Amino acid sequence: QLQLVESGGGLVQPGGSLRLSCAASGFTLDRYVIGWFRQAPGKDREGVSCITTWGDTNYYDDSVRGRFTIARDYAKNAVYLQMNSLKPEDTAVYYCAAQAGSYCSSFAEYTYDYWGQGTQVTVSS
Repeated sequence: QLQLVESGGGLVQPGGSLRLSCAASGFTLDRYVIGWFRQAPGKDREGVSCITTWGDTNYYDDSVRGRFTIARDYAKNAVYLQMNSLKPEDTAVYYCAAQAGSYCSSFAEYTYDYWGQGTQVTVSS
């Protein structure tokens, strides 16, 4: 069974940090582009960051650039999203998704083949 599982979410104060993990079972992530998405209450899901299969080129939405870092761990078959300087507007359910291919060509959801169940991130004092 092919599955993605996110972890690492939680409650954090503004200015704090969290590291989200995306782990795969049943397939190897290094053959897929991995995207991180988030969905805030009452809003559409949006793309946050993306990493290529080689891990050498990363993409970030303007709202998180300079604060979030995406990275791969090939040995652990995982992708991480390090989130620093968190703001209340970062509160959302965060999802990772896998896209067949090599390049971060799109955040369009229909282009992603596998999705995790999501992990809640709440930024509040």
